Amino acid sequence: MKPSSSLASYCFVSCLGLFCFAATQCLYADAPLVGTKPAQWRVTWRSDPATSATVSWSTAEQGTQHRVRYRIKGSDRDEGVVAAKSGRFTGGHAELYYHHAELTGLKPATRYEVQMMSDDESSPVFYFLTAPDTDRPFSLLNGGDSRSDQQERRKVNQMIAKMVGQSFANDDPADDILALVHGGDYIVSGPNVAQWSEWLSDHELTVTDDNRLLPVIPARGNHDSGKPFNEVFGFPEDDRNYYAINLTPAVRLITLNTETSTAGSQAKWLRRELASSRPAHRWVVAQYHRPAFPAVKTPSSALQSWVPLFEAYDVDLVCEADGHNIKRTVPIRNGKHDDTGIVYIGEGGLGVGQRTPKTERWFLQSPGMADQGSHVFVLTFSEDAIFGKCVLLGGDIRDTFERPVRGR
Repeated sequence: MKPSSSLASYCFVSCLGLFCFAATQCLYADAPLVGTKPAQWRVTWRSDPATSATVSWSTAEQGTQHRVRYRIKGSDRDEGVVAAKSGRFTGGHAELYYHHAELTGLKPATRYEVQMMSDDESSPVFYFLTAPDTDRPFSLLNGGDSRSDQQERRKVNQMIAKMVGQSFANDDPADDILALVHGGDYIVSGPNVAQWSEWLSDHELTVTDDNRLLPVIPARGNHDSGKPFNEVFGFPEDDRNYYAINLTPAVRLITLNTETSTAGSQAKWLRRELASSRPAHRWVVAQYHRPAFPAVKTPSSALQSWVPLFEAYDVDLVCEADGHNIKRTVPIRNGKHDDTGIVYIGEGGLGVGQRTPKTERWFLQSPGMADQGSHVFVLTFSEDAIFGKCVLLGGDIRDTFERPVRGR
């Protein structure tokens, strides 16, 4: 699962208490999995990100005691120590253990320092930012498909770390990047723990130079079958992986699961969710994996199950993945271009070989677009509009768009 530390490619340099690669051609993990030394650190948002977060890490050995110490950044007093729920990852021959500490009762819009502790070993001190409980502008990152090109994945992760670090250097709160909305297909084979371990180690590269952890809001992709997905992100064992959270009082994010029935109970849940969230929020955004309006493949069952609900309740933006390309559709309603309709963006470039989009499809015609290239979307939510931009690996802006608030 890991190369020996004696290999030339295993090249570490010290970086603010973290381990980081000195060169982009080094392809393996940044923090070695040794004994009960915490590694593969991550934060997940699944419920109320203003007051809670799941802090997770991995160890090579089972250990006996796993905890997180946390406090407000800059404070000289710990808020507490939380015991983690632990277990061995399921699948394959790789031995790897997960640990999830649920932090609750946090203060909104607050930087919390965290340190993972397993037996007598400790991680570096990191921090993350809780979501605000006030109606203010902010930004998200969105993308999917990081499964098959590790070198590209690592480069995109390094770009994400740089973007997040720069976002807090600006005075404008709209530049604050709060989380990564990941549309699924993290690895090639969902039951393969060794592949998950590699992905988790590469995810460490999203940590900023000042040790900030960027929370992930995960969706399940078609390559993410099996138990490890829930074990990686701290979901309950039999969780169905569709849920909704407030990012501020004005912004509701709905995560759906295309890897189970899109009709039945999930569609009924979505109808109830939209009926309650649409009147209460300025912005309602959905994310899931397999696209309803694909740039390469055939439409998923989301076209029949969810699109009529999106249109009935005027969802503002939908984020899709799976196609391995870049796309932004025209506004769509009733199967045609309609300026009152819904824009669908995607389709995945966080570390995967890119496919050629079928640009002749009507919903990709101007003012829509389609292209290919490793990328991440930046979505900025203001009082009047959602501003989007597609950032290519290297920093070039491939596309920009604006979705004005409805009814104005």
